Amino acid sequence: MRDHDLPALERRTRGKIRFDDDEPQFLKRGRPTEPPADPDGEPDPDTGDRWSSWDDAVHGPQPCPDWLVTELAAKDTELGVLKTGKEADVHLVRRAVPETDRSCLLAVKRYRDAEHRLFHRDAGYLEGRRVRRSRENRAMAGRTAFGRQMIAGQWAAAEFAALTRLWEIGAGHDRIAVPYPVQLRGTELMLEFVGDAKSGQAAPRLAQLRPGPAELRDLWGQLVEALRVLARAGYAHGDLSPYNLLVHDGRLVVIDLPQVVDVVANPQGPEFLARDVRVVGTWFLARGLAAEQVDPAALTGELLREAGVR
Repeated sequence: MRDHDLPALERRTRGKIRFDDDEPQFLKRGRPTEPPADPDGEPDPDTGDRWSSWDDAVHGPQPCPDWLVTELAAKDTELGVLKTGKEADVHLVRRAVPETDRSCLLAVKRYRDAEHRLFHRDAGYLEGRRVRRSRENRAMAGRTAFGRQMIAGQWAAAEFAALTRLWEIGAGHDRIAVPYPVQLRGTELMLEFVGDAKSGQAAPRLAQLRPGPAELRDLWGQLVEALRVLARAGYAHGDLSPYNLLVHDGRLVVIDLPQVVDVVANPQGPEFLARDVRVVGTWFLARGLAAEQVDPAALTGELLREAGVR
C-alpha cells in the first residue's frame, strides 16, 4: 500500500472524528445556480428554464419509475444547491411539462471543470479501473488537464453503473436502497431526489439524527444488509460514512458512490471495505449501540467472503 493513499485517509479520523470532507450544506433558498452551458439550445428568455436533456443522455435501468418525467416537452428549472463538495456539487432541479401536472424533482450531480476540480483522493480508488487507450491512461496518471477530465468522466460513469446495478438488485429480493439513476450526460449525473417532493426538503443524513435504541438497532441492521448486498455485487462503497447515508421514511438510503471500489480488482479493495465498516461501526457505537452487536473485524471478514476475496 502506498503511503499517500489509505494512511492519509486514516489520518482524518485520528483525534476528533471527521466522517466526511464535504460541507454538510443543504438546499439554500434564494441562492440561484447557473445550469451548465447547453450547446444544443438557449434557455427560455422568459423563465431561464431549459428543455429536458433526456433525449441525448444515457438512461437508467428499465422500466422507469412512474414518477419520472421523460416527455421531451419537459423543461428543467434550477431550484438551488443541495450539497457542495470538493469534486462536485449537487443541485435541485424540477423537471416539468408546461401546462400539465407532470413534474418531478431531481438531484443533479455536476463535477467541476478540470481547472477547479480537486480530486484529492483518486489514486487508490482508481486502481483496478483502466481505459483501453494508453494515451488516456498516461494522461490520467500524469493528471494533465485532459487526464483530469477523463477521471471526472470515470467518477460519473462509475457511480451511474454502480447505482444501475444496485437499483436492479434492490428491485429483487436483496435489501438495498439507492437513488434511481435517471440519466448520465457527460460528467452530469441526474438522480432521484430523496426527500419530500412537495417541499423540496432533502432527507436527513444519518449523521444528523439522534435515533433511540430501537431505531438505532433497526438502522444498523439495514446497514449491515446493504453492506452484504454491496459485497455480493463485488463492491466496497469506498468512502462510507454517516454523511453519505440518508434516512427517508425509516429506510436507510446509500448515496455518493463515485469512488465505488471493485473489491477483487483493486489491490486495496479489502482495506477500503474494512475502513467503511470501521467508520460506520464507530458512529453506531458512539450513539449507544451495544458493542456485542458491532464487531468490525467479524463483519469485514464476512463481507470479504461474500465478495469472494477469502
